[in-house]
Amino acid sequence: MNSARSLHFVERGAGVPVLTVHGWSPDHRIMTGFLEPLFDRRPGWRRLYPDLPGMGRTPAPETVASSDDVLAALEEFIKHRIGERPFLVVGESYGGYLARALANRRPEQVRGLALVCPIGLHVEARDRTLPERSVVGADPELMAGLDEEEAAAFGSLAVVQSAETLRRFREEVAPGLALADFESLARIRRRWTLSEEPESRGPYERPSLIITGRQDWATGYADVYPLLPHYPRATFAVIDRGGHNVQFEQPSLVEALLNEWLDRVEKAGGLE
Repeated sequence: MNSARSLHFVERGAGVPVLTVHGWSPDHRIMTGFLEPLFDRRPGWRRLYPDLPGMGRTPAPETVASSDDVLAALEEFIKHRIGERPFLVVGESYGGYLARALANRRPEQVRGLALVCPIGLHVEARDRTLPERSVVGADPELMAGLDEEEAAAFGSLAVVQSAETLRRFREEVAPGLALADFESLARIRRRWTLSEEPESRGPYERPSLIITGRQDWATGYADVYPLLPHYPRATFAVIDRGGHNVQFEQPSLVEALLNEWLDRVEKAGGLE
């Protein structure tokens, strides 16, 4: 991709930039859904929500054929939309993998890093240490009322099955899935591992937060723990009743952790 200006994005607020990086196949709405309610009550932050190539409203030309190319598109986006200013990064799932890489490459500019259900030590699903599938908040009546396609999509990751988590899935996840260019994603997926490991350089010593779900059978929590020595300022949370969409299965706890992370970022200073 030649220019980050071809990344579709949504921008909210004013102040210190916060770059958000969504996961594999949804779009920016999976990030706005849990971050905007927090920032609505916390002014002073400029939120940038791009759609990654092949996802949402961002196309993926044939020149985008690897995670390296996706990361390069994000680097260009930073160049054009943030410049040399200090900023924060919030990454979710695959976006957490890319966010780690950005912090690794820009340790002085990225003044805070937050990861939600990130890919950990092992990029490929076959290599991950994952919990057994476990639904701890089952609602058979709710699931029976869904058509087969929606029940499969929602149920594939839902640890808490409720009217509220279904509503948020419909508003924050499903629209992005409907827009995803799966042909392009299959091309990128063949070279999914970054050529440079996200923890290849010195420790990232800025305030960090890593949130995982105890019942997350997509990325898990165990493979994140070995990364902790690289993040000496990290809070690491493993949340019960939380799967790969922990942000709307345990919203109050996730928001509390994000608020505390922002407190630490502000106290560390250097945001001007």
